[in-house]
Amino acid sequence: MALTEQTENAEKRSLNFIEQKIEADLAAGKNGGKVQTRFPPEPNGYLHIGHAKAIAMDFGVAKRYGGICNLRFDDTNPQKEDTEYIESIEQDIKWLGYEWANVYYASDYFQQLWDFAVWLIKQGRAYVDEQSAEVIAQQKGTTTSPGTNSPYRDRPIEENLRLFEYMNSGECEPGTLVLRAKIDMAHPNMLFRDPLIYRVLNIPHIRTGNKWNAYPMYDFTHGQSDYLEGVTHSLCTLEFVEHRPLYDLFVTWMKEWRGETDNIEDNRPRQTEFNKLNLSYTLMSKRNLLALVNEGMVSGWDDPRMPTICGFRRRGYSPESIQKFIDKIGYTTYDALNEMALLESAVREDLNTRATRVSAVLDPVKVIITNYPEGKTEQLTAVNNPECEAEGTHTIEFSRELWIERDDFQQEAEKKFMRLAPGKEVRLKNAYIIQCSEEHPCDVDQNGKVTCIYCTYDPETRSGLPGADRKIKGKTLHWVSCHDAVPAEVRLYDRLWKVENPRDEMAAIRDAQQCDAVTAMKQMINPDSLTVLNNCYVEPYAAKMAPLSYLQFQRIGYFNVDTTSTASHLVFNKTVGLKDTWKKN
Repeated sequence: MALTEQTENAEKRSLNFIEQKIEADLAAGKNGGKVQTRFPPEPNGYLHIGHAKAIAMDFGVAKRYGGICNLRFDDTNPQKEDTEYIESIEQDIKWLGYEWANVYYASDYFQQLWDFAVWLIKQGRAYVDEQSAEVIAQQKGTTTSPGTNSPYRDRPIEENLRLFEYMNSGECEPGTLVLRAKIDMAHPNMLFRDPLIYRVLNIPHIRTGNKWNAYPMYDFTHGQSDYLEGVTHSLCTLEFVEHRPLYDLFVTWMKEWRGETDNIEDNRPRQTEFNKLNLSYTLMSKRNLLALVNEGMVSGWDDPRMPTICGFRRRGYSPESIQKFIDKIGYTTYDALNEMALLESAVREDLNTRATRVSAVLDPVKVIITNYPEGKTEQLTAVNNPECEAEGTHTIEFSRELWIERDDFQQEAEKKFMRLAPGKEVRLKNAYIIQCSEEHPCDVDQNGKVTCIYCTYDPETRSGLPGADRKIKGKTLHWVSCHDAVPAEVRLYDRLWKVENPRDEMAAIRDAQQCDAVTAMKQMINPDSLTVLNNCYVEPYAAKMAPLSYLQFQRIGYFNVDTTSTASHLVFNKTVGLKDTWKKN
């Protein structure tokens, strides 16, 4: 079931505050009674799970109310943007189950934004400032004291126009000239104190080449792009609450420039803010994620320990499980730190309904069934998914020699140990009851390590026969036949960070040690975040699964087939355990 289908199935739930606002706007006939949203990522990195929440909202409400959602790349910073990121963003959105109506770029509006800025200069609402960034920041004042006007604030209009053209000439040195909106240097909202709306970069753009050397700032691009596209509801996270008045002002000015002043309040995009998705033991800043990749602390953007959407996909999360998690935490007007355990519970709940059950042994020790005929094999039946009968069954091979988990046997059993031990019986999943020999239970090597366990089986207790109902005290164990077991590499993942809130901890380390972010990050990395097991075995049915298939290794946890897995070298990733392991230290 795709995310969009889950949205349709959630009609009975209570409306969140954003949906309530949209319904009120529709009832009032605003924007002609239509709903149009947009998802506007900057193509400077891979999307993370925080973006998934925004995607679910932007695309979800558009679908719910019969509208459309566009994908718009905020490509106003050519220093950090790349086509690789554009392609990955599109892939992630599709994987989550959504389709956009149109693809746009902020650069589509560069000419209109430039013309709008020229109009502002002619109106006396913008001016070119040639002070340094440090001086401009000092002149801004504080939240309790007004700012100081720039000495260039009243520069003649013709001179401003000439300097603005010079900013885009390619000859202007970056950082020497900026264009500022002339608003109010005493305004209580610091963002209104003559904000920068254009700066010089002199960097070729991935779409426009060398046409532009002066680029618009985010606050001067975002709202106007929304307006030009016909967006009715601009949904963003809480850090943009203070930006909303500036957003509205620039949209109002643009409507005035275009001569569209009728019904100015009824026909305009409306910004609404909601809480970010913050996770414990997770760092989601794209800048920091890029540092992890560049410094080799992870294998890439899709490393299964990364909080990126492609990382979760490679680890074995389903899009539906991510939506379940988003639905659980909801949308509010305050930020909170969500427990990783809640995310994993959503994943576990979803994978229980879709994962194919297979047998795998991660730490193998051999069992020899001494009364089973040598050379004999038989085909037994295993259910693919007990939660979905339609998924059918597959066959597994049983033979005289089997692999079981090493910790399922104790030579000297503890009192409450209910697995295999001298004289004790256990049931083998889908097979027989076996009993460990008391006289000669096992062989050990010179270091005392068990190398082989000896058992007998009861041929009347095969699954499906009347004798299978015989009650025993021992547990049911999983196993793989040595005869057809397939070697595999299994990767076990734990939290990437040692601390619950790595963002705050990193800031504390940097302050205390006066070090850079990378140095601080390396001190917080969990050295046990990845364990690679190379001596594992899986049944042949699991070996034939396609990359990214959802599996449950019985009694162990949920796994998937890694994207690097091949027939000659199988690789499986642990997605999540069968039980919650996210206990606070």
